[in-house]
Amino acid sequence: MNKPFSDTEQADQAEWGHDFPQSAHKRLILPSPQAWVGTGQDDPEPALLKQLKPGVVMMMGDNPALPRMPKKPTLLDFFHLRFNDIAFRHLLTSANVALAGGHDEKVVLACLLHDLSNGCLIRADHGYWSAQMVAPYVSEEVAWAVKHHQSLRYFEDPSVGYEYPASYHRFFGPDFVPPDYIRQDAEAARQHRWYMTARLVTLNDIYILDNATHTNPDTLIDVIGRNFKQPEEGLGFDGSPVAHMWRTMIWPNNFL
Repeated sequence: MNKPFSDTEQADQAEWGHDFPQSAHKRLILPSPQAWVGTGQDDPEPALLKQLKPGVVMMMGDNPALPRMPKKPTLLDFFHLRFNDIAFRHLLTSANVALAGGHDEKVVLACLLHDLSNGCLIRADHGYWSAQMVAPYVSEEVAWAVKHHQSLRYFEDPSVGYEYPASYHRFFGPDFVPPDYIRQDAEAARQHRWYMTARLVTLNDIYILDNATHTNPDTLIDVIGRNFKQPEEGLGFDGSPVAHMWRTMIWPNNFL
């Protein structure tokens, strides 16, 4: 017999209109292939499938180990309830530094969103993923800047005081050479009318991993409200071409 639900859990059930799925079962989580391919680890799927039996199932829906998302999640709900701590502090710091620097709200928003994919989805080509995720909800210029900050990050621009990040030497080694598609996109971006919007994202792309002091999301509520078209149905449920990406962050452990 299942234990009684707490008052908080009962309130969540009332909001959603259903119980936590699979609550009577042990849930198994299969890591996504990108989490283990190339690491030397064995494919975990065969071993997990052998464990399936009555009362043991593959994870689907809400994982009780994670905070439950609201029925109609907003952008900041993902920051608070799904993002890892480094992404949370980094994005809020970058956006608040841009805001304090007097930059246009489109730059502030692009700074807030530029590493969105890193929060709880995928790191590889994060600028491209993040831009696609936000494209239906922001101006074309903001989405463009989010996409192209990734390639521009690798290339200096002395005219505006941008240098190759010292952290990239630690991350990738001093002999790392960006792949051709990154170089080509950066060169194209340098000729684009929105180049400076993306370049300002790189200039405010500040790595503050410890003791960040600019992580209050309340200072950005008005900027988000004016520049991010929050869908009435909630992110992930508005039928947009990218809704599935937001749902993946809501239920990141789904088997299928």
